[in-house]
Amino acid sequence: MEDCEIIELYFERSGQAVEETGKKYGGIIRACLKNILSDKEDVAECENDTYMGAWSSIPPAAPDNLRAYLLKIARNTAINRCRNLNARKRGRNASVSFDELAGCICDPQAQPEGYETEELREIINAFLESLKPEMRRVFLLRYWYCASVKEVASRCGITVSKTESMLFRARNKLKKFLSERGVKI
Repeated sequence: MEDCEIIELYFERSGQAVEETGKKYGGIIRACLKNILSDKEDVAECENDTYMGAWSSIPPAAPDNLRAYLLKIARNTAINRCRNLNARKRGRNASVSFDELAGCICDPQAQPEGYETEELREIINAFLESLKPEMRRVFLLRYWYCASVKEVASRCGITVSKTESMLFRARNKLKKFLSERGVKI
């Protein structure tokens, strides 16, 4: 079923919308969640929460890219779950990868008057476009999908050492890129 048809089912408030979403995107949603969470039950619960999030937000939202929209919901749901688990000392990759970015990530609240989160999104997108494809893939696998360094290395067919080096260089480039654009870190 095409995405526009699935979105139409959400607008009609048809229960089939969630079923079709699961058929088409369940596998990639679970893969994304498994990169962040280690427990199968947490993954299953976050997958259900992802479908509930889509159900609650469509309508009024009518995403242009349903796959990306669902993965964003899944990722945010898993990160929230991971934060809760870390509070109880059970989490895994997400907190580690976010700790690595601590020196690069900026707080939108600390930005000058009139600064918008959308501006930061555009700057980050420009940064990602500026990276060579291999470094972009390594960066996204680590910091978007929260894959371990070892898993990133394996998926990219490079050594762990090279992966760590690329991530280090990418973080430094991001910090410089943000700074050159007036983003406070």
